[in-house]
Amino acid sequence: MAKVLLVDDEMALTDSLGRVLRREGYEVVVAGDGTAGYGLAIADVYDLFILDWMLPELSGVDLCQQLRQRGVATPVLLLTAKDTIDDRVQGLDAGADDYLVKPFELRELLARVRALIRRSQFQSPELPEPKPESSANLQTGLRLDGRNRIAYHHGRAIELSDKETQLLTLFLRSPQQVLTHDDIYQALWGNKKRPSSNAIAAQIRLLRRKIEQPSDPPLIRSVYGKGYRFNTGDTKTD
Repeated sequence: MAKVLLVDDEMALTDSLGRVLRREGYEVVVAGDGTAGYGLAIADVYDLFILDWMLPELSGVDLCQQLRQRGVATPVLLLTAKDTIDDRVQGLDAGADDYLVKPFELRELLARVRALIRRSQFQSPELPEPKPESSANLQTGLRLDGRNRIAYHHGRAIELSDKETQLLTLFLRSPQQVLTHDDIYQALWGNKKRPSSNAIAAQIRLLRRKIEQPSDPPLIRSVYGKGYRFNTGDTKTD
């Protein structure tokens, strides 16, 4: 089942469009602002992002641009009332794959969704690969099949929970970067009510038990007072 992230602050549109997409057989995740959309986008694997241009906190164009800068190659369909050539060029230059002006016919939107998802499914279902010399996957021997929730490490197949998959996806997309507790909360829980303060530590502990071996350098490093870093080198834990 193809997975779609729909980011729009118009509840009436997300409700109706979400129903139509689900009826067509898609799994749909919804966010109401750009910041929440960004957190969801980097925490899981999707086949398509549908982004409204005008969003609270972070516009759809800025969201698209930030995802592209992070190496996320998932196709993007922009929805907007802006219809000038300059607007279209701006959206496409930000990394969008297609552009649909409001109001639109559902038949046309669904046709574009099908076309973009076909393009997405021709690509690898795994995380977008960084440049080889900086690839976390190549340096650690760790590979993630996000759709099936399975990690592969030195020949072992490791089944993961949804939250463990989201967390590992976040780390693999941010090698050697310090991820704060807020970064992780946003990616794993978005705008939902946050769990207890030790929830992140518990998720980190569960993931470490599955992907790390006692004889190997730690993959997930604690950065005191800040958060966590995914380790791609042969260094000790902070």
